[in-house]
Amino acid sequence: MTRPDTIVLVHGFWVTPRSWEHWIHHYEQRGFRVLAPAYPGFEVEVEALNADPAPIEAVTVPQIIAHLEAVVSELDRPPILIGHSAGGVFVQILLDHGFGAAGVAINSAPTEGVKVVPLSQVKATFPVLKNPANRHKAVGFTEEQWRYAFANTFGEEESRALYERYHIPASGPIFWGSALANVHPGKDDNWVNYDNEARAPLLFISGNEDHLMPPKIQRSNAKHYNAATITEVKEFEGPHLLPAAPGWEEVADSALDWALEHAVQPSAA
Repeated sequence: MTRPDTIVLVHGFWVTPRSWEHWIHHYEQRGFRVLAPAYPGFEVEVEALNADPAPIEAVTVPQIIAHLEAVVSELDRPPILIGHSAGGVFVQILLDHGFGAAGVAINSAPTEGVKVVPLSQVKATFPVLKNPANRHKAVGFTEEQWRYAFANTFGEEESRALYERYHIPASGPIFWGSALANVHPGKDDNWVNYDNEARAPLLFISGNEDHLMPPKIQRSNAKHYNAATITEVKEFEGPHLLPAAPGWEEVADSALDWALEHAVQPSAA
């Protein structure tokens, strides 16, 4: 197939496309076109979303997926899809829908059916799940909560700087919906077909010190895929905020090199 010339970076919750700023420049220096689309309504700066989180409260997973699919559909050839945290789920859904030449899910949240719930994840997500009223609003982290969930390998000052640079509230409705995905009857928004033989190759990357989405979640998620399509797991040193942690260049290069090696032409969506 023709070598992919575009990389689409999908951000997760509690951050915006700004969290990919280092990777965008790094991949452009390697000669790729790089797109980092925001969720619908998230096109403004971090500071604006912190001041008015209404777009965060309004967005839904189907809207996010439809927007990402529209972005990818406009490209001349299938891109490499790389997602972080919830973005890793959205990459898996896009691959399942027939988009992308290869996908990488970094410290991904689990798709439906992955029931591993480590204690560190319980602690990291407690600020959102402790109050049922959070199901209807945007919920942010304090600096201390951010450091535990995203930046536990950073010093206090470094974590605070990252918090001020990247942090926004997360969608309580979406987060509660994903947390209850294994309880609701039927398919939820984070469902993928684990038996899809037409899916492009998928790599899970995990940070060995990630509190929010620990490595066992990535391993469990990968094991759910039953199809013969390539599904692999790699582990690196680092926290949940792996795209900004020391050594991020190695992670970025490893993700891209793996995707280029395994890229295929998927069936049409």
